[in-house]
Amino acid sequence: MWPSLISKAKEGGIDVIETYVFWNLHEPQPGQYDFSGRRDIVAFIKQIQAQGLYVCLRIGPYIEAEWTYGGFPFWLHDVPGIVYRSDNEPFKFYMQNFTTKIVNLMKSEGLYASQGGPIILSQIENEYQNKEKSFGEKGPLYVLWASKMAVELETGVPWIMCKQDDAPDPIINTCNGRTCGETFKGPNSPNKPSIWTENWTSFYQVYGENAKYRSAEEMAYQVALFIARKNGTYINYYMYHGGTNFGRSAAEFMITGYYDQAPLDEYGLISQPKWGHFKELHAAVKLCSENILSTFPTMHSLGPLQEAYVYGGDSETKCSALLVNTDHNYRNITVQFQNLTYQLPPKSISILPDCKTVVFNTAKVSTQFNTRTPTTVFKFDRAEKWEQFHEVIPRFDATTIRSQTLLEQTNTTKDVSDYLWYTASLEMESEEQQVKLSVKSLGHVLHAFVNGHLVGYGHGQFRKTSFLVESTVSLNKGKNEISFLSATVGLPDSGAFLERRSLGVHSVMIQNDNRGLKNFTDFSWGYQVGLLGEKLQIYSSERTKSANWSILGSSKQQLTWYKSIFNAPKGDDPVTLNLGSMGKGEAWVNGQSIGRFWLSFHTPQGVPSQTWYNVPRSFLKPKDNVLVLFEEEIGNPLGITIDTISITKVCAHVTNSNPPLVNSWRKHGRIRPKVQLSCPPRRKISKILFASFGNPIGDCDDYDIGLCHSSNSKAIVEKACLGKSKCIIAYSSKKFGGDPCPGISKSLLVDVQCK
Repeated sequence: MWPSLISKAKEGGIDVIETYVFWNLHEPQPGQYDFSGRRDIVAFIKQIQAQGLYVCLRIGPYIEAEWTYGGFPFWLHDVPGIVYRSDNEPFKFYMQNFTTKIVNLMKSEGLYASQGGPIILSQIENEYQNKEKSFGEKGPLYVLWASKMAVELETGVPWIMCKQDDAPDPIINTCNGRTCGETFKGPNSPNKPSIWTENWTSFYQVYGENAKYRSAEEMAYQVALFIARKNGTYINYYMYHGGTNFGRSAAEFMITGYYDQAPLDEYGLISQPKWGHFKELHAAVKLCSENILSTFPTMHSLGPLQEAYVYGGDSETKCSALLVNTDHNYRNITVQFQNLTYQLPPKSISILPDCKTVVFNTAKVSTQFNTRTPTTVFKFDRAEKWEQFHEVIPRFDATTIRSQTLLEQTNTTKDVSDYLWYTASLEMESEEQQVKLSVKSLGHVLHAFVNGHLVGYGHGQFRKTSFLVESTVSLNKGKNEISFLSATVGLPDSGAFLERRSLGVHSVMIQNDNRGLKNFTDFSWGYQVGLLGEKLQIYSSERTKSANWSILGSSKQQLTWYKSIFNAPKGDDPVTLNLGSMGKGEAWVNGQSIGRFWLSFHTPQGVPSQTWYNVPRSFLKPKDNVLVLFEEEIGNPLGITIDTISITKVCAHVTNSNPPLVNSWRKHGRIRPKVQLSCPPRRKISKILFASFGNPIGDCDDYDIGLCHSSNSKAIVEKACLGKSKCIIAYSSKKFGGDPCPGISKSLLVDVQCK
């Protein structure tokens, strides 16, 4: 996917691709490095270079990024005396080793700009100021050490520290957040440029919560404001493409899809209007770039909450301006600038490359909107399509790891699995009796079994990982098998003293009416790391036959593996797995984990946080692809479908005040706005869903005909667009046979279907 993603970013006006460097991927064991396949960072950077773009390499090597353990390899946890991200010798030793390894790798390939390569910036550490005080005097000393260590690697390009106001010279302090145009304190030295390393295009999403959307208009406003008020020279979108947290790479409680609302969505499809609106913004800024770079702006007040930032001014060709309206009220503001009148929408910025003509306004979207739709191409709806394998609940006598107390989960599993079994054998002298079982877990999920029967279940939530499972259970006379399956949903990725975090079963209490409450925390416990299916690797194409699979039965039970076969869908649309009928677990296609799923953990609206799961076509064969799922709960595999994802609708809405697309202005000067519609490749406009020239109500998400409407709107649009892959309709009363309502402000809204 890399070449296509980079190409779409370049087409969108992007100059630089930022990437983190994932320590846990590249050094899975101390001194053992892996840069193969999807981990080939050199190939990625060279692909960026081949397309004429630059690179910002955010080495960290702590990255957070909603990535499990913040990118740290778990083996760091076992280094004696280690304290992460502190003036601590063991941590500094391994951090310097890895940073040096990456820098030397880049140097050996000639990838720094000082060598003629594409890397123009490197980052050391990541948002450290947020947690620095937690480390006392060790915090500032660590910042000084990390800065000195990085600079002494002599890359020949600048180093940055994001969200570190006191970054030592020559390290550049940068801003992360949604509103750096308002909140950034600025560079801490006049010799440093103003850089925004993370302009959040939406926000990460966790299980049990809704997606957080951010409008294209608001983001464009902040970008332009950063340039005007903060002398911004570099703005990075986090994320421009987020992609997928395949396997077990997501941090705790993070969903598998990452920043799906970015300009390029999880599947790599262009998401409108963000992609197009940003493209217009970038083009408008670049029309002003010569003037912006040649002088600092002068600021002129245009009103109580309005101001102009003027660059140059000797002539039209040497004058550019940004007109800023910070007023949030829902009305346009009329301002005078250089003897001309301008209408500024609320909370918007107009860009004037020649100090006269508005070529872009952040609040006015002239590009199209699009709608993404899943289409089911294959159903796993018959029992004969499935095989199943029931996970074995281990007995205490079969375990080889023993302890007289409850062990912390990650220190026991070493993060080779999400799962750890806690088992105990409890001898009862009396006849069957009812007792109250109380289990406290530090996270994240717990299934409690007594004598092979599920007796309790519970889970935590994001930033509240601990929970209590309580249940009344029957214990038999003689031996009783107690089994707890504790599951993590990613490791924590942020906060001070990450190495001290604890997960798993913390305490076990049993209350008997006759004998009172008894603490079983310090008791003889047996442990099994991972699942039997994981040990047998039954999810892999080579090892799938190592399990004793059976036909799908009519009754469902917890902890079941499911297997089926499917053919790759025709065409090249992205492929996705609809798991809406399942509960919680993980899915594999041809041995590649497409990530965790958790459909049973609903948002406040009662729906799953994520239903469709990305299956890259590079994971697929033309025929006989093997799908394997592990289901912790009781899901229904018969409801699973293979879907394809495509853009099925495009829509545009312009008014007379919308600036034309920047490229049109560049070629022809000021012209009337137009509706420009374009279907994805190999699709044509098959139906006009709505068309109105007049005052249509609403926008592309929800519309209706208003009081003013040209009756031939649909016919005009059908003639211009039907059967074409793209079409243009000018905003013009003449085009629609005259003015349908003189004296009324009009707009043109068109929504079409692409097939």
